[in-house]
Amino acid sequence: MSAISEAPGGPSRLGLSGEERPRRGKFRERRAGAETVRGGAVVVVAWIAFALLPWYWLDLSAGSASLSGYPLGPAGSGLALAVSGRAWWLLPLLVLLALATFAVRDRNPLRRNALLVWAGALGVWALLKQGFLIGLKGWSFAWVAALMGGPGPSQIGFGLGAALLLLAFLILLCQGLAGRGWCRGDAFIVCSVGVVVSLILLFVFFPVSTILASAFQDNAGRFAPSEFAAKISDPSIWGLDCLAGPLRCGVAWNTLFLGVLVGLGTTALGLAFALIATRTPFRFKGALRILSILPIITPPFVIGLALILLFGRSGAVSALLSEWFGLPRSRWIYGLPGILIAQLLAFTPIAYMVLVGVVQGVSPSLEEASQTLRASRWTTFRTVTLPLLRPGLANAFLLGFVESLADFGNPLVLGGNFEVLSTKIFFAVVGAATDQGRAAVLSIVLLAFTLLAFWAQQVWLGKKVYVTVGGKGDAGLPLPLPRRVAWACYLTALPWALFTAAIYLLILIGGFVKSLGRDYSLTMDHYSAGFRVESGAGGLVFSGGAWDSLFATLEVAAFAAPLTAAIGLLTAYLLTRQRFTGLRAFEFGTMLSFAIPGTVVGVSYILAFNVPPFELTGTALILIICFVFRNMPVGVRSGVATLSQIDKSLDEASLTLGARSWTTLRYVVMPLLRPAILATLVYSFVRAMTAVSAVIFLVSAKYNMATTYIVGRVEAGEFGIAIAYSSVLIGVMLVAILGIELLVGKRRLGRREAPAAVVAAGG
Repeated sequence: MSAISEAPGGPSRLGLSGEERPRRGKFRERRAGAETVRGGAVVVVAWIAFALLPWYWLDLSAGSASLSGYPLGPAGSGLALAVSGRAWWLLPLLVLLALATFAVRDRNPLRRNALLVWAGALGVWALLKQGFLIGLKGWSFAWVAALMGGPGPSQIGFGLGAALLLLAFLILLCQGLAGRGWCRGDAFIVCSVGVVVSLILLFVFFPVSTILASAFQDNAGRFAPSEFAAKISDPSIWGLDCLAGPLRCGVAWNTLFLGVLVGLGTTALGLAFALIATRTPFRFKGALRILSILPIITPPFVIGLALILLFGRSGAVSALLSEWFGLPRSRWIYGLPGILIAQLLAFTPIAYMVLVGVVQGVSPSLEEASQTLRASRWTTFRTVTLPLLRPGLANAFLLGFVESLADFGNPLVLGGNFEVLSTKIFFAVVGAATDQGRAAVLSIVLLAFTLLAFWAQQVWLGKKVYVTVGGKGDAGLPLPLPRRVAWACYLTALPWALFTAAIYLLILIGGFVKSLGRDYSLTMDHYSAGFRVESGAGGLVFSGGAWDSLFATLEVAAFAAPLTAAIGLLTAYLLTRQRFTGLRAFEFGTMLSFAIPGTVVGVSYILAFNVPPFELTGTALILIICFVFRNMPVGVRSGVATLSQIDKSLDEASLTLGARSWTTLRYVVMPLLRPAILATLVYSFVRAMTAVSAVIFLVSAKYNMATTYIVGRVEAGEFGIAIAYSSVLIGVMLVAILGIELLVGKRRLGRREAPAAVVAAGG
């Protein structure tokens, strides 16, 4: 007789005893009560947003004058404007809020959840519909004006009240879906999926679709698929005369070839740096780590300028080779070799930051088991360690490949006659012969290449399991590298590190001489012009021309970095730990903004967010949003690579003990994600400080970024000031990176560090 049949009260359909059923019922009642309380709190926030907060966008720089006439003036609340008739089209929102209020007070769970779904969905739909239909000059669409008659009412973009109400309706919709059983009824997971998907739709798909739609339009804005077919089949894109040299290939094949080379090169270099940092007794790991991340904290055109000053026809190295060995001066740096070197310098740090956490996560016990079975160190590395690194290698290659496709700064400086898609798109947007449709067609080609790389990554990884971090502590000792692997890493990483040091030594010197390449007289004029500080009546006065842009850049980067890490890592958690319809499409959507060149992103943001309902141009908010969703894929891929090594049983054990998903994420998963958190925070902060292509269209007089200031100095021929400013940025970002590392801390896996005396020997 089974234990269940002997339990008091007899067997139950759920396998619960008579004493256990009331406990389960009480648990469900408490859970339902908690959900009701949360739903009520969201409704309260929704009423505050609609009844008290300003509905439309305010110019906060105007101070108290911007609130004049509250609550019925330009700063009026949605409820006051709707009831007074000044914004009568907002009245349906009042009805839907009343429906949501009735729903959260309903004791019937089935009816309550159904009403929440309807109230939330209709609220989001009604709010967005009125926002898009009514613009600055009346009805936004001709067919609406013809149907309604007259120019119609007008309104400006959403403000705090409208944005908060839109979020509240979305949360109510998600809570209703969770109550109906979506994602096992976990409200946190459903709300997370809903919010992340909505943000990607709004700040990635919506702006990109506005410019990509022009690929199917003629110059008058009419639908013209024949023009799309003619532009995408252009021989300059798909020409195959590659046997005559890369310059004769179509621009698409040039871009693809360069992307593959950069992806392979950055992955190899990043792996070499990561293995030296984690598996060797190398004494100068700190210096090596700094040299490995220096390129990422430098504006890309500065690296290109340094390469020209070294290897151009008048470069220092070219001059020495000509004088000592009689080698003729040439322009070899312009073209594929120069772009490849510059992109390897710029994007290797991304691969390193992704791979170092993955290498640390490999369980030493698995390697010890292999050696217990008498496998050599080389066999263990080849058959155990390397296969476990596959998620990191795949994600590092994908990021390097996509970064190469989207980069336009290095090809612009060093491209010569070697054309790539990003520069072609740039000149199609801002060149003398502006052709927005051609830029959109070329962007579609870039997206196709990104999708191809994403698919190849999924095929290579397959459905294998790469878990190495479980719930049990692992006190194993990391094995030293085989001799041949250690020497390969040293011979790969150390020369590259020395080359990187030479590049940055040149950049550092350039700020202290009058004219790099011509006059090497020492001077402080460049730093004084940009960062002069004087003593005035009210104290210190930052009178240098670069201070305003530096302060604005630090402000934007400080807001963008934590938001990028939070959204990116939450997305990675959803991708690796949850299963829902459209998961793969959702994953590809997170990479979309990364594949589009920054130039196209900047133009698309202007087209999408310069008119109601989202008027954000000229504000710091649009810069923050652009950085968050431009850099989010690094957080996603880094988080996915790290989570692939963490056993799901850790999450399941926490959930079995009664913890909710948010508690599990906070106390179990997040401490193990510290390498990914560090990589995302560092990368997003640095890219916000050094990005050029997207923000050059989005900056304003009040919010001028550091990189646009440097570009202005380069265009004016003031190379000394530009290099001096770059040196200051490097110093600021190094301090910031060290601060982020101290704040995040290190992940503890219960493992011992490799002893310093271990020598990579044997094979």
